[in-house]
Amino acid sequence: MEQPVEMNTLSQILEKLRLKGKDNEIKMSDHGKMQSANLNKIYRPEDLTIVKTYRFEGMSDPGDNSVLYLLLDSDGDMGYILDAYGAYTDNDGPLFDDFLKKIPVADRDEQELFS
Repeated sequence: MEQPVEMNTLSQILEKLRLKGKDNEIKMSDHGKMQSANLNKIYRPEDLTIVKTYRFEGMSDPGDNSVLYLLLDSDGDMGYILDAYGAYTDNDGPLFDDFLKKIPVADRDEQELFS
């Protein structure tokens, strides 16, 4: 029987996604397109839905503050976008922020997402 994986930290959630075969990171390319290399897909905001948001705050280092967005695409595939807070973000510029703001949100239960 599979042991449940606790999901209190970023690494625990990413490991749970990996174990479920849902570890598809979606990133903004150098060309300003949001894409998943694992799924070989390019997305528009309307192709995605944010189904869960996790916020993590580092105990001593502000650089450890991050947000993990779990997403479902229009084909039902799960992916995620990882971002850091404020000045520590790797996603510079308004393109990323504008894209993220346009993605619809439909919060789902964790059990449903990881079953």
